[in-house]
Amino acid sequence: MQVDRTDRTVGELMEQISRSEIKLPELQRDFVWKPTQVAKLIDSLYRGFPSGSLLFWQTDDEQRVREMALGMTPSPTWRAPLYLLDGQQRLTSLHRVFTGHAQAQIVFHVDAEKFQNQSAATKADSKWVKVAEILNRDVGIIQLTRRLRRAGCITPEVEVERRLSRIRNLADHRFQMEVLRGFSHREIAEIFIRVNSGGRHLGTLDLAISTLSARWPGALVKLQREADLWRRRGYGDIDVGLLSRALAGMVHDRGHISWSPALLEKATDEQLTESWHKVQLGLKRLIPLLKKNLRLSRSDVLPSMAAVIPLIVFLGERDDKPLDPETSDAIIYWLLVATIRSRYGAASDTKLSQDIRAARKPDAINELLSNLDVFQTRPQVTAKSLDGRTRESPYYFLSLLVAQLNGATDWWSGAEILPGPDGDQKLEHHHIHPVATLDEYDKAEVNDLANLIFISARANRRISYKSPRDYFPEVGERGLVAHYVPLDESLRDAINFRGFLAARRQLLAEAMTALLDKFRPEWLDKLPAGPAASTDGMSLRLDLFTSAWDAGRMVFTASANGTSWVGSASMEDLEQAISDAAIAGIPGDVEIARESMPVEVIEDSVEIAVGPFLLTGASEEWLQVLKREKESQRSLAFYKAVEEKPWLGDRAKFQITDSD
Repeated sequence: MQVDRTDRTVGELMEQISRSEIKLPELQRDFVWKPTQVAKLIDSLYRGFPSGSLLFWQTDDEQRVREMALGMTPSPTWRAPLYLLDGQQRLTSLHRVFTGHAQAQIVFHVDAEKFQNQSAATKADSKWVKVAEILNRDVGIIQLTRRLRRAGCITPEVEVERRLSRIRNLADHRFQMEVLRGFSHREIAEIFIRVNSGGRHLGTLDLAISTLSARWPGALVKLQREADLWRRRGYGDIDVGLLSRALAGMVHDRGHISWSPALLEKATDEQLTESWHKVQLGLKRLIPLLKKNLRLSRSDVLPSMAAVIPLIVFLGERDDKPLDPETSDAIIYWLLVATIRSRYGAASDTKLSQDIRAARKPDAINELLSNLDVFQTRPQVTAKSLDGRTRESPYYFLSLLVAQLNGATDWWSGAEILPGPDGDQKLEHHHIHPVATLDEYDKAEVNDLANLIFISARANRRISYKSPRDYFPEVGERGLVAHYVPLDESLRDAINFRGFLAARRQLLAEAMTALLDKFRPEWLDKLPAGPAASTDGMSLRLDLFTSAWDAGRMVFTASANGTSWVGSASMEDLEQAISDAAIAGIPGDVEIARESMPVEVIEDSVEIAVGPFLLTGASEEWLQVLKREKESQRSLAFYKAVEEKPWLGDRAKFQITDSD
């Protein structure tokens, strides 16, 4: 084994890439840089900033490779290639710029010495010139200089030539290189993981996939083929990442999704092969079930794909007996309840591990439903549940399902609101009461879920600025009823918009609850009554009021044991305290209802005492709730101060994800 140190110019490296003398090993990740990052790389080279070194591997053994994102087919070569381990993003970006790739149209402003991706504004301004054109040695520097001067460039001609020449000479910039020789595939994988994890260039999922590629050669090809299969069938979110997570859930007996290379290293080839077949089988059983029961023809409307992983594990582990109707219903029920309770609102490995372990037990369905606490409680959607919710809410998904199952179609074309993978239309939503007619209402109200309907852009253009009173007659009663739009004509004017929202929330809530009840297994209601859940009869509502100049206040409205309590906190202070606790693990405090309350970090949870509750949740759940409230924020002008008193009684634990 040896490590050779050398250097090469950018121009030489670009030619080697074009001749297939530099390739990507299978364990590499995808090209992910955005045009702005490419522009910054060119700017750094132009200014002589350090550009880092490159790491290659050379071996006589033929390796599985990934295609570089070049937008062209490299020429075949007879030479033994160099496999690029570190530097893919930089070299791919440079090759794209040098060849004028459509997604790397970097332009240069001579006067400002600024690089950026081409835009409509730079196209219209002839003082911007493409970097690819400057790099093209068939175009003279003097010719470019004169053109820029004619366009109004104020930089002296000699300086323009110097700046353009600096860009052209980027091809002569030398990269330091290290070439590894005599190392095995597994050793290279270990080096790759250490290099990238140390520099934080890769996420944990990328590293897991790289480890899997080293441990199980050809794994990435298998995963990609499976992902391509489901993408063609409308389930493009079943990607390599999701398949890797499902495979990890199958492999590890306890279902931990920890992405540790050590765990993957422990798996035998037989375990990996058997687990992969189970993942494929689980998908073959699950997707038809979703299409049949929910008419779910595509995956991009699912709030979280993580929720399907336990179901893949459960169905993949099952024997070949056909699913009985009650088990099928229970699967759908679990998915719907997990969705509205935001069980996977954030990427919670803890909950995913719990559900995977449950899915592998003999009484898997019972265990999965037990994790959702639906044995003695019957999940229901109320109009209050929908109040203030937007398209980011999990209820948006349910509103789509109930409309689709109710026969709702586009008001213009009559097409299904959720077309299949081959459909020309995409899922779209628009406002029932047009935005232009609602100037007197808060933005959060205008974008309320109850004012959104699944129709095409063409139908929306036809509606234009018309009031529902003007265009509803053309839609007809049948079209309105299918979308759960109230028929009360008094609600069709903007002056009664809040009444319209309340009426439609009620219709949607009843339909959503009916959908849940349709799939709820009968045996759940035959179980003996148990003790009431600790949060029965308890509720917590969050309302965020902000303005352009003020982060605003978060208002907590709690109800417990027949007692109501209201308190508020500075959103800025609350967000800072939660961020410190959730991200950095630093406990703190925040003033709520004029009382300083501790923000505690307990293992992987964050706890804050708020009125009658001790609010608790995983770090990512707190961050997700803050994100949810920001998306449904209301104007500070609507905030009404109330008398706030510190809570003096006992506190019950309450999950932050159960808040409205």
